[in-house]
Amino acid sequence: MDKYENVLKQLQNGEIDSIEIDKDEFYEFREVLVKHPFFKHFRGDAKQNGRIIYTYLEIPRS
Repeated sequence: MDKYENVLKQLQNGEIDSIEIDKDEFYEFREVLVKHPFFKHFRGDAKQNGRIIYTYLEIPRS
């Protein structure tokens, strides 16, 4: 789970533009994501075959 926290921190700091999560790791990742203090700033776009691309938004989604 620390790997997901580190990746979210990198995404938030602008060190990386996006992260790609496969369907096999989605539930483990989501558990970390929903506990993140800036949860509403992360946006996930579903792609084919269960992949999700997450990006960071400066303005939180509603």
